[in-house]
Amino acid sequence: MSPALTLWIKGVGLWAPGAPTWDAFRALVAENGQPGATERPAASVLPPNERRRAPESVLLAATAAGQAVSMAGLDAAHVPCVFASAHGDQAITDYMCTTLATAPGELSPTKFHNSVHNAPAGYWTIATHCHASSSAVCGGEASFGAGLLEAATLAIADERDVLLASYDIAGSGPLGDMTTSTGPFAGALVLSPRADGALARLQLSPEPGNVGDESIGEGWLDAIMTSNPSARGLPLLLALARRKTTALRVAAADGLDLHLDVEFAP
Repeated sequence: MSPALTLWIKGVGLWAPGAPTWDAFRALVAENGQPGATERPAASVLPPNERRRAPESVLLAATAAGQAVSMAGLDAAHVPCVFASAHGDQAITDYMCTTLATAPGELSPTKFHNSVHNAPAGYWTIATHCHASSSAVCGGEASFGAGLLEAATLAIADERDVLLASYDIAGSGPLGDMTTSTGPFAGALVLSPRADGALARLQLSPEPGNVGDESIGEGWLDAIMTSNPSARGLPLLLALARRKTTALRVAAADGLDLHLDVEFAP
């Protein structure tokens, strides 16, 4: 096993179908309940005008990120951030390709603006007046793990709290047939090199090989995990919700896993 990075998790955020907040997700898990009606991502950190025009991918990322930073009790203006996504906004990508192929003169400047992979990071940093570093990470189906490794390394190297937000939406058009993303999901963590006020300790070590995704064993959670690349982080989020000391493996690249040890105080 490679030497482990030791970090602490200080904030968590989540938006899932039928569980629009981290607190709602924790309640469902505690009660062995079933998800309710799906609500639009609140994205309350964004100004009203931005919320109205922002695409689904931005709303998802901002919703989860806002929850995590609020839970950590931090000022987002000073928190470096990493936004991870396997496919970005597939609906806009499909629109762009269709329009360019059929009527390129009708391309919407707003849609073009929102098509770039770092659009959620841009909306977030502008809305929160964040001047700390921001990154947009893509690692295909392993994007959650790739983003987690990036955020963890940054937190240790710079000795700063770091926000990770991972999000994806359903595929549209031909992309719907080419990708594994069939539904929306976003999860977020605030990682810290310091233990004060932390929810849990996380030890992370890169390991060669990919062991593959394991079933959670609960129908609605397994359905979410298989519907969205960013939901590969659900086993970690589930361990945090249950406050359960757990060992996990999460893919971070082709041929590379992260071994995760999640620990809680007695």
